[in-house]
Order: sequence, then structure tokens, then C-alpha cells
Amino acid sequence: MSKLSFHILQPIRFPLINRLYKSYYPAGKAKRDETIWIGEDESNIVCCVRFKAIEGIQLLTGMLVKPDFRGQGISEQLLVATIEQVEEQPCYCFAFSHLVTLYQKANFVVINDDELPHFLASRFKRYSDSGKSLVPMIYQKPALSQN
Repeated sequence: MSKLSFHILQPIRFPLINRLYKSYYPAGKAKRDETIWIGEDESNIVCCVRFKAIEGIQLLTGMLVKPDFRGQGISEQLLVATIEQVEEQPCYCFAFSHLVTLYQKANFVVINDDELPHFLASRFKRYSDSGKSLVPMIYQKPALSQN
């Protein structure tokens, strides 16, 4: 696998992201008011994640790695690359239950759904009620080690 470059998507390339979602994650759809991070090699976009700003917080959503690139640590690399974005404002995510460990490695912690801001709690309930096995999480900046 070649080295990936991680960065914020240029607005002119926005249609490429929705094409990617349509092909690999039809429930996902990028919106122009979101900050979209991508990872790409020299020929194509191989992963993306979106940050939706809502009332002073942000929701990390729509993490996607193309199937041929899964199992290579790319999602972890993407989360590391977005750390400044994640730390900009309180950052929540609704992790699929089988991906909780991935997000925990990136310093997200599991919270109860009643700890979500009300406007996220209603969204979480709607998603969960639709049959998705989701776990609410929030980013927690690691404490500085004392040496």
C-alpha cells in the first residue's frame, strides 16, 4: 500500500465524497456545511470522515474506508490526522458497537445516552430506533503524563 495523505477536502471535490458514500455507505451523505477529512493515495480517495458542527459541539460521523483498504489501520491513521479538528470543540460520535474499540484507541470514551446534549440525544434515539447498534461516545483529551 502506498502512503496516504490526510487533509480537509477541497470544496470543489465535494461531489467525489457523495459518490464514494453512494458506492460504499448509501446511508451516508455529506453536506456542504460539514468539515470533511479524507485520506488519499496518488490516484484516489480511500477514506473519509465528516464533522458536523451543532450548537457549539461537533459530531464525528460517516467514517468510511473503501473495502479494499480495510484492515490496514487506515481508520486509526485518519483519526490521528484529525486530532486538531477533534480537539477544536467537544466532539461526540455514535460508534457502531463493533467499532467502539477503534474509537477508544483514539481517546473517545463511552457515555450514557442521557449524557448527550438534548439535540444529539434525539438524533441518537432516532438512529438507534431504526435498528442500528450504536454506542454514544465523546472525545476526552488524554491527561499529560507526569514524569
